[in-house]
Amino acid sequence: MLQYIAKRLQFEPMNIQVRIIPLSFLLVLAIVFASLGQWQIKRKIEKQDLLDRFEQAREMSLQQAVNSDLDFARVEVLGQYESDWHLLLDNKIWQGRTGVHVLSLFYSEEGIPLLVDRGWLAMNPDRRSLPDVVTPDEEIIITGLLSRPSGGGVKLGQPDVISALEGPLLLTYLDIDQVANAAGLAIAPLILKLDASDPSGFENREWQPAVILPTQHQAYAVQWFALAVAAIILILTLGIRLRSAEP
Repeated sequence: MLQYIAKRLQFEPMNIQVRIIPLSFLLVLAIVFASLGQWQIKRKIEKQDLLDRFEQAREMSLQQAVNSDLDFARVEVLGQYESDWHLLLDNKIWQGRTGVHVLSLFYSEEGIPLLVDRGWLAMNPDRRSLPDVVTPDEEIIITGLLSRPSGGGVKLGQPDVISALEGPLLLTYLDIDQVANAAGLAIAPLILKLDASDPSGFENREWQPAVILPTQHQAYAVQWFALAVAAIILILTLGIRLRSAEP
């Protein structure tokens, strides 16, 4: 865009007001580019803060974590899995394969039911054939990272309607409130992401926040600032030429 503007600005004799218009346009572009660069720097700081809180999550009881306003907390919970039904969150790609993330209800000894993300299972191309979800039926201790469910970006189509909970249930989006209503339980508004070492889980449990990395925001910021600098250089160059073209 900037190269096109520079090429189009030939300095034949013209009214001074006409000459100022391209400079004003370039100035606006420079301001816009610089603002976008600053916004990306702000986003980088926010994402770095989120990653730091993820890495430094405090250990606490389930009750403390639910009552807190923290985004992440490490917990150890005694209780038992619900074995009659599971939620299969669809369209999860891992190592080039399509599958699901298994969410199972866990009845904690503290009386707080919560959903546990047990990791990834391969999915049959025939969506009517759902994978078997092997689940311990005894009381166990599970450990993991408690976090708030992701907003999930752009959603195509309507959320799945859950009328009954039985067997494995394939879902496109997770709505904890809807699951709680169907189950008739006050399910915690958090997801426990099961530790990779826990034997009750499946594959792909190297958890990370689902965000653009700070380094990517920094790269975007550099691009916007570079465009702002280019616009400023054009403004200075054209300004000099305008002055030299004056009678």
